[in-house]
Amino acid sequence: MTSISYLTNTLLPLHIRRFRPSLSTLSCSLASDVDPAPNSYFPKRGQTLELVCESLAFKGKGLCKVTQTGFVVLCDRALPGEHFIGRVTRKKGNYAEVTKVKTITPPRDIVDAPCVYAPYCGGCKTQNLSYEAQLRAKEEQVRDLLIHVGKFSLQHLQLHAVLKPIVPCRIQFHYRNKMEFSFGPQRWLPKESLQDRIVDDDANENYALGLHAPGFFDKILNVDNCLLQSHPANKVLAAVQECWRDPQLGFSPYNVHSHKGFLKHLMLRTGRDVTTDQPEVMVNFVTSSYKPELLKFLVDKVSVFPEVVSVINNVNTSVGNTSVGEEEYTLYGKSSITETLRGLTFQISANSFFQTNTYQAEVLYKLIEDCAGVKGDDSEIVLDLFCGTGTIGLTLARSVRHVYGYEVVPQAITDARLNAKINGIQNATFVQGDLNKIDENFGKNFPKPDIVISDPNRPGMHIKLIKFLLNLRAPRIVYVSCNPATCARDLDYLCHGVEEKNIEGCYKLISLQPVDMFPHTPHIECVCLLELQ
Repeated sequence: MTSISYLTNTLLPLHIRRFRPSLSTLSCSLASDVDPAPNSYFPKRGQTLELVCESLAFKGKGLCKVTQTGFVVLCDRALPGEHFIGRVTRKKGNYAEVTKVKTITPPRDIVDAPCVYAPYCGGCKTQNLSYEAQLRAKEEQVRDLLIHVGKFSLQHLQLHAVLKPIVPCRIQFHYRNKMEFSFGPQRWLPKESLQDRIVDDDANENYALGLHAPGFFDKILNVDNCLLQSHPANKVLAAVQECWRDPQLGFSPYNVHSHKGFLKHLMLRTGRDVTTDQPEVMVNFVTSSYKPELLKFLVDKVSVFPEVVSVINNVNTSVGNTSVGEEEYTLYGKSSITETLRGLTFQISANSFFQTNTYQAEVLYKLIEDCAGVKGDDSEIVLDLFCGTGTIGLTLARSVRHVYGYEVVPQAITDARLNAKINGIQNATFVQGDLNKIDENFGKNFPKPDIVISDPNRPGMHIKLIKFLLNLRAPRIVYVSCNPATCARDLDYLCHGVEEKNIEGCYKLISLQPVDMFPHTPHIECVCLLELQ
């Protein structure tokens, strides 16, 4: 178990270091050695191993274990059942990362990836794995994390039917309502395509507009069409790609090393007109300075599409790679687009948060409502933690006495208040505040809630907030998580306590429902119901 122990103390972030993978999670076999059988527990950098992967692990990496030594090996883009040769590229203590050199036998459940960029793009790592196999892998990850991080026994999970089967996504392509593409002075090509590299630098043909190559902030894979975003958004992307390299237009892509250049990002957002139900597209050009006369050609180019109802310019003068600008200008049409969710209308501005998969968000929010178990008699108080733009709290507000939402991002709170006003909801109060820095005064500005909704970002909840919830003792907590590892950790704290901190748990996990919000990616959403013991 030494290798497994060290793996969890180095590879995974601090908040999930207590993960102790089961044999089913780590089970892989060494088919035969390319290099001689290891006489050392630690493989050397550059050593080649012949491996068989049987499971997906953290961030969707293929997880293998050397049979003779139990040494843990991770390989990006290795899929369950794949027999391959891997070369050790990185070693950290008792685990190593390998790069796939050659596939000997294809993975189980392999399919042809419909996207030409799938082998190289970092977005869809499992597009060549059947969707049914993707769902099984995600369900297994949640189960193992519940057992090894959450300290819930498999017998308990099965006896009480706590872990529910994962909810699949009905729409597996073109489901994203937001995509961000980056401009760059040099397009990145995989090694096998280097011979096709264009060398006519004068014609700007090497300029790139697309997605970052996996693991690189400065290398951009040129993309003409993305199968995850909407069809209208792809039309806009193609139109921009068609013309922006023309040297007569005077555009220069931003260089992250020299910090020179004008065009930084192209962000495309898709919503729906609440009256006609037709798609609405927002085009957001992120630039290093404000030059509307320079952007005019691109604005005219994209505004001919009837779906484009908004063209925005975010001006970001910093050297960072963020798409959020210090200043924002509306160059065409409206300053926001709309979307409907659970019968409510939401205004979406260029930088506001909204669930990226609208179709599956309907399913997710229905599950949250069901878990909340609202009586519907307008008697209950709801505390909505990490409320964002208020989407969850507002869907519950119609059936409760009052909703109190807290969020650290000021713009999100502004959007939440606007969304409440748009939908005529007056029994919702949204407050800006950092839930990772609460003190003894937190909780004095709202009555004791009957239901707590907590939807934290990937790091999960701070121990201060967990202690507050354990002292608050609300009858029900609905925990919504985009990271099953930190979710399992927080469920352990809420249910079992933290012995080393002298904290006692007081909740019982009633159900955990995994939801696949993002097909072909390693991301998993979970909706958990806890009841006060």
